[in-house]
Amino acid sequence: MDFTFTEEQRAAVEAARAVFSGVAPDGVPSPALTPGAVAEDIDRRLWGALAASDLLGLTLPEEYGGAGLDPVALCLILRESAKVLARVPLLESCAVAMTVGRYGERALAAELLPRAVRGELVLTAAANGSTGHAPAERAVTARPEGAGSVASGWVLDGVQSAVPWAQAADRIAVPAHTADGRAVLALVDPGRAGVTLADQVSTNGERLAEVRLDDVRAEAHEVIDAAGAWEWLRSLLTTGTCALALGLGERVLAMTAEYTGKREQFGFPVATFQAVAVQAADRYIDLRAMEVTLWLAAWRISTGADGPLPPAGDIAVAKIWASEGVRRIVQTAQHLHGGFGADTDYPLHRFHAWAKQIELSLGPAAAHEAALGDLLADHPLS
Repeated sequence: MDFTFTEEQRAAVEAARAVFSGVAPDGVPSPALTPGAVAEDIDRRLWGALAASDLLGLTLPEEYGGAGLDPVALCLILRESAKVLARVPLLESCAVAMTVGRYGERALAAELLPRAVRGELVLTAAANGSTGHAPAERAVTARPEGAGSVASGWVLDGVQSAVPWAQAADRIAVPAHTADGRAVLALVDPGRAGVTLADQVSTNGERLAEVRLDDVRAEAHEVIDAAGAWEWLRSLLTTGTCALALGLGERVLAMTAEYTGKREQFGFPVATFQAVAVQAADRYIDLRAMEVTLWLAAWRISTGADGPLPPAGDIAVAKIWASEGVRRIVQTAQHLHGGFGADTDYPLHRFHAWAKQIELSLGPAAAHEAALGDLLADHPLS
């Protein structure tokens, strides 16, 4: 495989690094010292800087003010954002916007996408269902209103849990199922009648929400009922989570290398000890495996290329490596830092909390191993 990135993708990475260079991972109170959420809102200053640098429209169609790049470009930016624990809904907002551009009606795209590019509109997605274990689309029902074959509107009922950045969002993409078993995707205004948000707190101290919908009405154009829309959004979210895991893991391993290179025992840097070097080398191998599986998954989504398995198979492999790899990386980093790694004045414990959140987001490794097994059973490899 050729992993060379295009000139446009490399330029986007440079722009992202410039924006994220001013972000401090400890810019909010430590989750270890905060009983509730570390902050009430997203990092609005950073969100504005991303919009000003045209990074929020990087993967959106040019007709709406975007740059028209692919999911690989989004993953490259997400990788950089995780290195500084950027507190913005970059993954969720961009993934939902891309899905609207690809599957939504032109009226919906024209209403939402130009504002999303300018940073005036924040989007998020409810991808965890009511418990985090069952398919998210099964947690909400969608029944059409109106006579005939074309719905004039929809009514939504159900609960979605652990919705990221919901309190800051202008629209929440809510997957739901119809009476005939189809999955649809509704773009819901959280201020609409019948929508209730209840605060939840994530492992990394960020504010989540339980979103309850009681007879919530949505206009016909606000509901995407095109086949495959929800599945594509879920694939984007899962692959983007793998990119976050990679960026976080790279930053943590770099922190560990810097620390063990300076910390001395018996007159020598501990990095020169064989046991330390072997552990660091193992984690480097984890990073490379996380990287190669991520780019294969992102490439399959971007190109629709054929493979021995559907793209969901490569996405499952990438998430397995991301979940297991990022967990091993932060655990080894804590071990090699000694007690210093747990010091709340040092940012490593924040990366550990974010790593745990990423590991479990959109399913832990075990869930994706089961999904991969099902795919292999349905598509035997010759």
